[in-house]
Amino acid sequence: MSTDDDQEFVEYVSTALGRLRRSAYLLCGDAHRGDDIVQSTLVAVYLRWSKVKAVDNIDGYVHRILVRRYLDETRRSWARVLLAWRMPESPAPAGAGVEDADAVRSALGTLSRGQRSVLVLRFFCDMSVQQTADALGCSVGSVKSQTSRGLAALRGLLGAQWLDAAPAPARPAPSDNDRLFATGSVR
Repeated sequence: MSTDDDQEFVEYVSTALGRLRRSAYLLCGDAHRGDDIVQSTLVAVYLRWSKVKAVDNIDGYVHRILVRRYLDETRRSWARVLLAWRMPESPAPAGAGVEDADAVRSALGTLSRGQRSVLVLRFFCDMSVQQTADALGCSVGSVKSQTSRGLAALRGLLGAQWLDAAPAPARPAPSDNDRLFATGSVR
């Protein structure tokens, strides 16, 4: 690769790395495994950078590679390399919503790989239905059905937990039209 190509690749990675790491983390639920998936994705992108930079939607193309690397990794049956030395655990930064974020990550972990991939790309990466379909190499209808099923499953898993904690929304006072329809006076 030329120096200009290297510079373009470095600029792209500098802007996209945070999004890719978060997407990978949401897909697999493990920061270290997510970093491995991102690294594998970026190596593949670097090796084909001259073709990748000519694509209309580079982010969609790279996210497609990322999702496929994640899916490939989940299909592998061979053992991964484990390091014997561990770094000491650092406390998580305090902040609102830590429990909620953990609940969402846990709930995402119970979904199928397809539903999880679609929900992460659609709602976390803010891709349209068409962009998600292109990134995953499937039809728009598949994206819509996987989104619907995934959201229904998340509502089922998280609904009771969050509905108990959330205050009930205030209902507006009924209008005259509501009263007429409720009494059956209008035909």
